[in-house]
Amino acid sequence: MTLIKELDYGTPKSTATELVTLEIDGQEVTVPAGTSIMRAAMDRGVQIPKLCATDMLESFGSCRLCLVEIEGRKGTPASCTTPVAPGMKVKTQTERLARLRKGVMELYISDHPLDCLTCSANGDCELQDMAGAVGLREVRYGYDGDNHLDAAKDESNPYFTFDPAKCIVCSRCVRACEEVQGTFALTIDDRGFASHVSAGMDEGFLSSECVSCGACVQACPTATLTEKSVIEMGQPEHSVLTTCAYCGVGCSFKAEMKGEEVVRMVPYKDGGANEGHSCVKGRFAFGYATHKDRQLKPMIRERITDPWREVSWDEAITYAATRLKDIQARYGRGSIGGITSSRCTNEEVYVVQKMIRAAFGNNNVDTCARVCHSPTGYGLKQTLGTSAGTQDFKSVAKADVIMVIGANPTDAHPVFASRMKRRLREGAKLIVVDPRRIELVKSPHVKAAYHLPLRPGTNVAVMNAMAHVIVTEGLVDRAYVEERCEPKDFALWEKFISAPEHSPEAVEAITGVPAAELRAAARLYASAPNAAIYYGLGVTEHSQGSTMVMAMANLAMATGNIGREGVGINPLRGQNNVQGSCDMGSFPHELTGYRHISDTTVRSQFESFWNVPLDPEPGLRIPNMFAAAIDGSFKGLFVQGEDIAQSDPNLKHVGEALESMECVIVQDLFLNETAAFAHVFFPGTSFLEKDGTFTNAERRINRVRPVMKEKQGMSEWEIVCRLSAALGYPMHYNSAAEIMDEIAALTPSFAGVSFDLLDRVGSVQWPCNENAPEGTPVMHIGKFVRGKGRFMITEFVATPERTNRSFPLILTTGRILSQYNVGAQTRRTENVAWHNEDVLEIHPFDAEDRGINDGDMVSLTSRIGGITLRAVISDRMPQGVVYTTFHHPMTGANVITTEYSDWATSCPEYKVTAVQVTRSNQPSDWQREWEVRETEHKRVGIKPLVAAE
Repeated sequence: MTLIKELDYGTPKSTATELVTLEIDGQEVTVPAGTSIMRAAMDRGVQIPKLCATDMLESFGSCRLCLVEIEGRKGTPASCTTPVAPGMKVKTQTERLARLRKGVMELYISDHPLDCLTCSANGDCELQDMAGAVGLREVRYGYDGDNHLDAAKDESNPYFTFDPAKCIVCSRCVRACEEVQGTFALTIDDRGFASHVSAGMDEGFLSSECVSCGACVQACPTATLTEKSVIEMGQPEHSVLTTCAYCGVGCSFKAEMKGEEVVRMVPYKDGGANEGHSCVKGRFAFGYATHKDRQLKPMIRERITDPWREVSWDEAITYAATRLKDIQARYGRGSIGGITSSRCTNEEVYVVQKMIRAAFGNNNVDTCARVCHSPTGYGLKQTLGTSAGTQDFKSVAKADVIMVIGANPTDAHPVFASRMKRRLREGAKLIVVDPRRIELVKSPHVKAAYHLPLRPGTNVAVMNAMAHVIVTEGLVDRAYVEERCEPKDFALWEKFISAPEHSPEAVEAITGVPAAELRAAARLYASAPNAAIYYGLGVTEHSQGSTMVMAMANLAMATGNIGREGVGINPLRGQNNVQGSCDMGSFPHELTGYRHISDTTVRSQFESFWNVPLDPEPGLRIPNMFAAAIDGSFKGLFVQGEDIAQSDPNLKHVGEALESMECVIVQDLFLNETAAFAHVFFPGTSFLEKDGTFTNAERRINRVRPVMKEKQGMSEWEIVCRLSAALGYPMHYNSAAEIMDEIAALTPSFAGVSFDLLDRVGSVQWPCNENAPEGTPVMHIGKFVRGKGRFMITEFVATPERTNRSFPLILTTGRILSQYNVGAQTRRTENVAWHNEDVLEIHPFDAEDRGINDGDMVSLTSRIGGITLRAVISDRMPQGVVYTTFHHPMTGANVITTEYSDWATSCPEYKVTAVQVTRSNQPSDWQREWEVRETEHKRVGIKPLVAAE
């Protein structure tokens, strides 16, 4: 095994179609117009010395090391900033150039520590390499003059060190922060000899606007910016290419290793989703995989009040199977079910739903994806014919207007947000539809053309009003609609949406959005050559989530914005494999590829392949399982990688349901909140141990490769197969690759997918079949998957959750950059340095009205329950709306969320809860119960969470 080394061509690739032929060192070279001489030379295998240049950044021309001679031109221009020209003759190696380069290097080295043998970058330092490349053997100037060798290190960031004594002021870190990340947290401060890299206002990396994405560390050519893990462990010796297990962007990484220890995670330049960029979670927060809290032995217990007992795998699997079979014997075949995980691989999810259907003998399978994005699947399938987003991430580079609805990409999908911000800096216009003033509304070099701060729960009214403007002002793309859409459905929709009650003026009192602003935003979207919609959980987690998805599809079809690059309807999936867990048949009514269980032809295909009869009736969704458990008819549950006792709404109800069951099996990394109600615990594997695939928000299927052996001794799919066999239905696979082969054989959209294909091409986006052997980056080109696009009537129906005198405020929830979902992973890393508690954002007026000061502890109560947390006064929320995150279990944000849900999919309405906020110095009942439970956890052998150890 060796390190994966990626060539650095010095400057970005030209996208020009015109070709230019020139001569470099006597050899003819043909490259696209606009290519730099440096990159053209690299295409011929000629490496010109460089320090400030890297192909992740635009050329800069500051280091003066990449000088070349061009026949007929005076001087020695920088090859990184000089584009090729037809007939040009270039020399990269002459005595004159060698002398100049050596002189430049002498100046750098004269103000640089000569500690190469003890330096953490020894063997991985471009300055060291370039000194060798130019043949530097001495420094004529000596080392006695003024220097920066005593400059103090900045150790404030938990993940990397900044050592200004080793800085050559090449500006690569500053440019990476600007061009790649788009945060603009770094600058070159002062001038001349005093020039230095400054984080924020010279305040240290941790205190500055730095988001710890790692772009500066990756760009640094010396040991100035270095991962602390490299300083502690030394240089890695080999690497494995894999995929991040955090959000739905699906970034590709090189896990750089020493033995079976990860030294660092380096974003892969050829990663289709991230192209060499990363965020703080994917880049640095991998330590949870080896955290001491991980449970590595299977455990069982008779009652949830008993202490856990570690047992062998054979005993644990036999015990679980015996209890499940006993429950079915006493309560019936439908008395047990399972929940699949959006954090597990496609292969792991597939075998769980197969076990439930074939071994359990029912369709009581649901997934955590339903509680976030099931309205996406329903709404897009109804209108367009397929349950997924329409574009690849690269498509945003061709958007002229971008509308972000109910999403906060800079926090929840930061690598995609960086792509988006780059396009916005280039001139694309932005519309933000969100109650909260997210960072994209106004940040460095980015400002939304319109921010529509709607009242939570009024999404459909806003979207209908935008459509009303487009129809009544003649902005419909009639040619597109006539060619691509069902005429009868469009005529019905046009009549519906033209009604006066849908006008911006009519809905202003409902939505709180000024009519003039809404009209202007609609005109901007409709008039753009290319307009794209990107949305998140602020769209789907509503009682009208499915209606809203269809309303967005109506808008896109009416304006002709589906079926090419730069347009489309794009869900930003929350977890790493939300798309994949849905694709794999995790819903009670659908088999893989979103085909209904009642379809005789489809079901017969599975029955033949699996050699078992399948129940044609859809099974129970998670809320139905809970209701049946409380009623006494549902008694057994297999939970794969999902902490439902923290993440689902109305947690007291969830706890009551789990307590009513006789056998709860949890398969996870840690003894989480759900494990408090479990009778069997199967230890799971981290992404660093998995072999399989994830499918990201753009339908991209990425390989997940193991970088270390399973710490608990067995892959998760093998555990499930053994449990299935113990239940009487044998499942046997020799590898995860064989599971994917079965998926491909049964799923038309995956028909061409195999590990061999993914290893060869890197990644593919489904559909991948004989019509698209290397995948489909953009959907619905020429025609919709369903044939003709279908306009749907989207009547606005107000949520039943209403404010009143007792509960006058609306609570909405979201994520923060440094944390992930229920925090089980990120809270076990140094990411707690940025967010160690959930807080409540409250508008200054609402705070003053209640006598609340910034930092006060407050009670947050709803009709369902109450919690206590710290208040932060902020005008990011409109008056009457408060906001919190849900990353810490002690906060218990979902204690107070209601059981209202989407009418079509039962996706919970997390985003609208009527609440009251009052000052408090007491913990809530939930927090008292949580503390009691934590004490009990310790008594029965559940380890407490200790962050970042």
